[in-house]
Amino acid sequence: MKLKNLPDDIKDKSLNELTELATGITENLESEKDLEKSIDEYQKLIKLNILIEKKFKSTSKEISDTTKEKILKILKKNEKKT
Repeated sequence: MKLKNLPDDIKDKSLNELTELATGITENLESEKDLEKSIDEYQKLIKLNILIEKKFKSTSKEISDTTKEKILKILKKNEKKT
């Protein structure tokens, strides 16, 4: 599924903002009685979910890398002391 159809401002939002947007779309879909009217919103929700997943993976990797760097610095510092 292509994410090109999402507006650029959505791609720049934080994980929290994207999650709130997805929650709003979900609530709208749950209250919609006519499924034909909700197809576009459902497709938007799927694209949004993919974007959230990608951002989450990216943020998780950044946190992991930063943590590894900090651990290595601490280990090197402790090696110098001994």
